[in-house]
Amino acid sequence: MDGKGAVKEMGRYVLQRMVQAVPTVIGLTLVSFLLVHITPGGPAYEMLGTHASHARVVAVDRELGLNLPLWDQYGIWAWQLLHLNLGVSYFYLQPVVVLIEQALPVTLAIVGISYVLAHGIAVVLGSTQAYFKNTWFDHGTTGINYFLYAMPGFWLAILLLVWFAVDIPLFPTGNLCDPNTVCNVGTWADHMVLPVASLTIGTVAGWARYMRASMTDTLVQDYIRTARAKGLSEVRVLFKHAWRNSVLPLITLLGYFFPTIFGGALVIEEIFNIPGMGLLTFDAAIKRDYPIVMAAVLIGGILVVIGNLVADLLYGLVDPRISYS
Repeated sequence: MDGKGAVKEMGRYVLQRMVQAVPTVIGLTLVSFLLVHITPGGPAYEMLGTHASHARVVAVDRELGLNLPLWDQYGIWAWQLLHLNLGVSYFYLQPVVVLIEQALPVTLAIVGISYVLAHGIAVVLGSTQAYFKNTWFDHGTTGINYFLYAMPGFWLAILLLVWFAVDIPLFPTGNLCDPNTVCNVGTWADHMVLPVASLTIGTVAGWARYMRASMTDTLVQDYIRTARAKGLSEVRVLFKHAWRNSVLPLITLLGYFFPTIFGGALVIEEIFNIPGMGLLTFDAAIKRDYPIVMAAVLIGGILVVIGNLVADLLYGLVDPRISYS
């Protein structure tokens, strides 16, 4: 198939997947809307306190439109969504779109940089372990990986914070920029080092194990022996033949990057006091800020679709045997 035909086939596949995802996203919003609204408590109690009178709670619910039947509330929210209106936060009193525009880029930067670094390091580290299988390097690296993989993410983040921000003050303790200084690229990068390192180290520890296992299986395949028997250089055998098939499991893991944006960064954002999407969603859930919670669920569902689609497209780029038809 020529280049134009492949692009056309890929476009048709992407369009088909997007159409198939519409019912899934609608069902997700419907179920999550019902679950959020039937949870005991409500924003009125968070605003007024648990000892507020029933009359005041009813008045707040009426003002927020929460006195309507659930189906009417969902219909109003869905109609606003069709007009790209995510509503107004109950507590921040700002449009949810504005809050997300402020928080989402922060989380995307932290998690995106971390996952790119982790993916690259895991590929190199796992491949090297497989090539030097059962050597002191392989055993030592495996032990370190298990240790880091078993360590809770929050504990690793706290250790890095204490070591490199308190004991040895090389980096800031948190937030994105120091309020007393001008926030430029250098200042922003300094504040990003520890959060990015916290996510990267834990992710590499897990992903390198997958890469090692995959590369180990690949290196004993017949086509690898044939390539070596033909006199191909070891570099060409590893990077042209073995690596392309071994990296497929990591592509699957990379597909989970998008839906884990909120949860994966929540602990890091809490420890380093970073105003990202994870922290915004968590606070909204605690305060029963329904518009923010529903917007986060909607974005999460869309990111699941995008993540799986990106993984499928990368499969086709890495392995030409995979067809989009």
